[in-house]
Amino acid sequence: MKAITVRNLPPAVARTIRERASKEGISTNRAVISLLEEATGRKRPRVVAPLHHELDVLAGAWSREESLEFERALHAQRTVDPELWK
Repeated sequence: MKAITVRNLPPAVARTIRERASKEGISTNRAVISLLEEATGRKRPRVVAPLHHELDVLAGAWSREESLEFERALHAQRTVDPELWK
């Protein structure tokens, strides 16, 4: 592949590249290639599937308080009695 040098990159563009790299956990080089592919129509933009919670009630989702109560109960059960290990 041919290397290309880009000079006088506008700060906003550089920031966008760094943000993309950080967000996707990729190198800045890979982020630049990805953005160029999208801009030239060579690659479709990556679509992130939305998170849905419509069925949480049916699936047994807990409230924050219920979750904390469960964690406290587990912690109490996992406590080791030193007298039992003598």
